[in-house]
Amino acid sequence: MAVIEELIRSEEDGSISFGNYQLAKKAKKSDVEVRGDRYKVKTFRESTRLERNDSLVFESEPGTTVSHFLEDEAGVSFMLEGPGDAQVILSLAEEASYRVFINGEDNGIMDTGMGGKLVLTVEMGDAENVKVQIARS
Repeated sequence: MAVIEELIRSEEDGSISFGNYQLAKKAKKSDVEVRGDRYKVKTFRESTRLERNDSLVFESEPGTTVSHFLEDEAGVSFMLEGPGDAQVILSLAEEASYRVFINGEDNGIMDTGMGGKLVLTVEMGDAENVKVQIARS
């Protein structure tokens, strides 16, 4: 997988890809329309943030590249690439339970609170990219 030079793009499968963790300075792209929603991405080596209609969808520290990000009422899935382990914040349904899978391995159930935030650490190890799946329980 490679960084997203255009910062955000739609994929043929209906997902989006975004982020460029190799940038030394913060870059952003706003007002990208995908399926009727407006997206904004801010990205560089320290952080990657995706907003939909002015609300947080995804944030990582340090910065990452996210490909094939697909979200629906059942959960979210994406591929993650970065320079090392990343802390990821996802905005999901409030007060809900989600089963977390990283590279197919079940990492248990995590709950969101009133704000709907799910915080997880993705260990990159030697992997070029890691498959993350979050399924609503």
